[in-house]
Amino acid sequence: MSHHKIEAKSLGYTYPDGHETIKNISFSIHHGESVGIIGANGAGKSTLLMLLMGMFFPSQGEVLVGDVRVTKKTLPLIRQRLGMVFQDPDDQLFMTTVYDDVAFGPRNYRLDENEVEQRVKNALETVGISHLKERAPFKLSGGEKRAAAIAAVLSMSPDVLIMDEPTAALDPKSRRRLINLLKGFEHTKIITSHDLDMVLEVCKRIIVIKDGEIAADGNGEDILTNAELLDACGLEMPFALQNCPVCGVNKDKERWVK
Repeated sequence: MSHHKIEAKSLGYTYPDGHETIKNISFSIHHGESVGIIGANGAGKSTLLMLLMGMFFPSQGEVLVGDVRVTKKTLPLIRQRLGMVFQDPDDQLFMTTVYDDVAFGPRNYRLDENEVEQRVKNALETVGISHLKERAPFKLSGGEKRAAAIAAVLSMSPDVLIMDEPTAALDPKSRRRLINLLKGFEHTKIITSHDLDMVLEVCKRIIVIKDGEIAADGNGEDILTNAELLDACGLEMPFALQNCPVCGVNKDKERWVK
């Protein structure tokens, strides 16, 4: 069984008020891919992530993780394979210390406390906040909270890391630290963001969502240099790919996409 493959098949979702948010979306994401999901506000990006995680269930179609269909009965298995970092870290951090927040998931699966301690240690070291383990989450900065939320997901050893607007509200230094962290992860990554410069650096593949449908799916740099496509979807080219407003020189996209 390949837990690293995620498939959306003819996916659709309609909210209780009748608003159809996701319309007949299909794609596959394979082991090791870094996929950015972009689109204007209201395009359906966050709803799509909720469907992948089994927080919402589709009105039509299905989501498969490996060969396991996402249903209420399979959620315990799905949550072991997929780890999601929410847009607001305060939605994930609720314990009295960072250590306990990061340990919550492994403890919830009744792992041996020695195993829990090792997982917490590794996760905190990975995101560089071991020194904060005894701090109260509500006293952390925005960047520190984001790192703690990521550590809480990593402690569960997921195959796939899913992130909703990971750079939102971060200062430049915290944003750069997060980008470097994400680039170093070997996880399969699915990231939604309006920060297209971050997406350019982190994601090799991009799926563009417009009005709940896939407008494009392909190589990241090809999509992010397609000004006509981006404009039609309410987006702009990343600043790193735009002409310099001072000297007018075209920026070399190859130095940004690695």
